[in-house]
Amino acid sequence: MSTPTHDGSPAKAEKSERARKSAKRSKRTEPKISDAVYEAELFRLQTELVKLQEWVRHSGARVVIIFEGRDAAGKGGAIKRVTEYLSPRVAQVAALPVPTDRERGQWYYQRYIKHLPAKGEIVLFDRSWYNRAGIEKVMGFCTPQEYVLFLRQTPIFEQMLIDDGILLRKYWFSVSEAEQLRRFKARRNDPVRRWKLSTMDLESVYRWEEYSRAKDEMMVHTDTPVSPWYVVESDIKKHARLNMMAHLLSTIEYADVATPEVRLPKRPVDSGNYQRPPRDLSTYVDDYAGRLARGAART
Repeated sequence: MSTPTHDGSPAKAEKSERARKSAKRSKRTEPKISDAVYEAELFRLQTELVKLQEWVRHSGARVVIIFEGRDAAGKGGAIKRVTEYLSPRVAQVAALPVPTDRERGQWYYQRYIKHLPAKGEIVLFDRSWYNRAGIEKVMGFCTPQEYVLFLRQTPIFEQMLIDDGILLRKYWFSVSEAEQLRRFKARRNDPVRRWKLSTMDLESVYRWEEYSRAKDEMMVHTDTPVSPWYVVESDIKKHARLNMMAHLLSTIEYADVATPEVRLPKRPVDSGNYQRPPRDLSTYVDDYAGRLARGAART
């Protein structure tokens, strides 16, 4: 006899069980990259991203990268690796909070527009205007009319960005039902990641199929030839990061930028008449690390 879900539906329970078994099978058959190969390739791709950054800065290009996907799909980890060695003055992350009352009275795209890049900048949207197609649609945070208008306006809005010269890339991080639940459980027991788990995350578990339908409908209307969606399989986070970064680099024709040679002086200029103030005039932080080192040396 099938075990019903929280809404008493045996069919949903059976489907969920099949999804979990399928995910387990795929995990067994998918070979995982070794840590050594991952770290080496990650650094190589990050080096290329620095080259991309310098090309953007010198050419005046404008790049927008959208990271979307289910909760716990690995978007934040990918963004962190992409930006790790980039200048925050060139590459900025836009992770907008819940809209204010004033923003709710604006044109929907307005609060996102002010975060778009100027010349020589890259902006990574950690979730974006596509909130309306996902959480707002599923949770009833927008009206049916607002939702339909979004599906109609978004391809036009993105066409305007592209026509103005912005390089737009959209990535959907796809995680299986079983892996998402595993990550939620891990967050619940992790003191440094527990803040990531919210009641809205639990809703994403209960409403898995609703989110799936919303994503499918979003793709139908906004996966266009000029602004396509790129799906990143993210059950294995390390694979997802490398795949996304490699793909991004392959879609932009950047080039090496010649940088001036920097020559360091052999030693600082010494005027002979500078004397450093006594140490006791400054307030230093305690040598906490030193105490730890001395304690470890005694054990």
